[in-house]
Amino acid sequence: MFDWLNKQAPRILGLTRILFGTMMALHGAQKVFLLFGGLPPGVPPFIRWGAGLIELVGGTLIAVGLFTQPVAFLVSGLMAFAYFMGHAPNGFLPTVNQGELAVIYCWFALYLAAVGPGAWSLDGLRRFRATPAAAPL
Repeated sequence: MFDWLNKQAPRILGLTRILFGTMMALHGAQKVFLLFGGLPPGVPPFIRWGAGLIELVGGTLIAVGLFTQPVAFLVSGLMAFAYFMGHAPNGFLPTVNQGELAVIYCWFALYLAAVGPGAWSLDGLRRFRATPAAAPL
């Protein structure tokens, strides 16, 4: 069973990347366009426009797999910043400060930055097109 799963790893990673990017983009849309309940009163503009735009644009780029590694690295840093600035002051443990999503997003984005996009990505398509055609036999 695990041999079959190992063979599916690039596709599983690709689907996980698409899901992660979509969820990140939805968080950005919540901030930028005030969708899905918007933001609580008093949220500073840099959260709405800074973090929101990184989440929206970065999440979209990750979902389609374009510039995945550098964008995922940026998103990982944003999520670390979100945790330490927004959650950790309310207690260090994520179960206490409600920072579980920031931690998971941070570490998965860092993982994507390290391993790349997996299957079904525009990055993969770009690499495929950049590879010179094989010489005819």
